[in-house]
Amino acid sequence: MRLTYVFVFLCCLSCTTTSKKEVTSLSYDELKPMLFQKGNKTYVVNFWATWCAPCVKELPYFEAINQNENVDVLLVSLDFPKHKESRLLPFIKKHQLQSKVVHLDDTNENFWINAIDSTWSGAIPATLIYNQNKRMFYEQSFTKDELNQIINTF
Repeated sequence: MRLTYVFVFLCCLSCTTTSKKEVTSLSYDELKPMLFQKGNKTYVVNFWATWCAPCVKELPYFEAINQNENVDVLLVSLDFPKHKESRLLPFIKKHQLQSKVVHLDDTNENFWINAIDSTWSGAIPATLIYNQNKRMFYEQSFTKDELNQIINTF
């Protein structure tokens, strides 16, 4: 009987530790290669934050397109570094985000905003979508249908 309890405890412990999603904090230089990947996929890079209501509203749409084997979604959190542990990680767990999430921790916003797209004002949500043949930047939020229509044009 004791052995059963120990086994159940260890199984539960294993489930909780493996379900914790790792979120790497990156500088822009570290993020940059993820903005110019080569391959046969369509790459979707969404810039968002937990405090941005329109960003949060559209996250399920990105999660849905991430199920497509020809699409690779990267969610780049712009949350404040001091809120990574207290807000970002609990948010990811609560909403069970399956897409890859990284945290952009680079104080030189004037440089990296312009480097990502010269038309970007810095407002979020913002999304970069590209493949081998096409590269588009959107400073807007999407409905599910709008995002699906855009992905279908790539």
